[in-house]
Amino acid sequence: MTGQQVDATNQETISLLGGRVLAGGRISRDEALFLFNLEDSADIIGLLSWANRIREKFKGNKIHLCSIVNAKAGACSENCKFCAQSSFYQTGSPKYGFVDPEPVLEAAAEANKNNVTAVGLVAAWKGLNEGPILDEVCDRIRELKASGRTRPDASLGIIKSQRVADRLKEAGLECYGHNLESSRRFFPQHCTTHTFEDRLETIGYLKNAGVKICSGGIIGMGETREDRCDLAFELKAIGANVVPVNILNPIPGTPFEKNPPLPVLEILKTIACFRFILPRQEIMIAGGRTVNLRDAQSMIFMAGASALMVGNYLTTLNQPVEKDLQMLKDLGLDPCWDSHGFSDQGEI
Repeated sequence: MTGQQVDATNQETISLLGGRVLAGGRISRDEALFLFNLEDSADIIGLLSWANRIREKFKGNKIHLCSIVNAKAGACSENCKFCAQSSFYQTGSPKYGFVDPEPVLEAAAEANKNNVTAVGLVAAWKGLNEGPILDEVCDRIRELKASGRTRPDASLGIIKSQRVADRLKEAGLECYGHNLESSRRFFPQHCTTHTFEDRLETIGYLKNAGVKICSGGIIGMGETREDRCDLAFELKAIGANVVPVNILNPIPGTPFEKNPPLPVLEILKTIACFRFILPRQEIMIAGGRTVNLRDAQSMIFMAGASALMVGNYLTTLNQPVEKDLQMLKDLGLDPCWDSHGFSDQGEI
């Protein structure tokens, strides 16, 4: 079989799978693995084209924007090997306790000005229990909710009781960020102070409380393509509403500081595969996009992304919000503001 015939066969398979998803169908794990393992650039561009069509079918030209506030920085007791805020590593990352209302309200005002759907409170600690800190967290959520039209979100680590999840919901929390980070198989390679099952348990409590789930992962940690595929299917199984895709930005002082960067086409292909597996979810490109994608950032939407984290990340800088807004305008995409901003899940 010649190279040209192989390429033609690949393109036919991509079209078959893309057409099926476009018509409301699903692809299997084996079919998804075929897509993740595409190597030829022409095949990958064909994959992106179908992912773009799937995004347009289910998400239109609306791009949801989210931002985060580092509500408690550094000295985290967990040993996640990608994280600058872990107390296990010397990274020079800032350290401070849970924030007062002012920085949170300033972030909300900035978000309102830029049509950002949600502001997420993010804290560097293992998790959240009942007590004074939970009271403060609930206060910040209520203040955020009262500050304008921007939705208050939170990412506060492991939750070990239904009561904590219920109190967050009662305070006005609509969506909780809790990444699975990687596949079940690869998880112990980047964290051993808590488990994959701990994360699934937390998500279960939140779903029981009626809180929407923002859950995704990080690519470029040394995982295989099969791990990325399995992560996407885990996220499908838990019914994640928003799926953030982070690209590792190796931080000096962390165990992953020397990880080689993923090639740009590998990143874009991964986003496209996620779109094939998760056609109705919001796929949000988050940390690491500026340093890893550089001038190719605008291609994330052709690859199927429908949401964007704007503003600075937890410990690293992003490009200015104004530049992101101009990028969307140039592409004819609408930076949509929606107080709920959740996808219609359809079939999970």
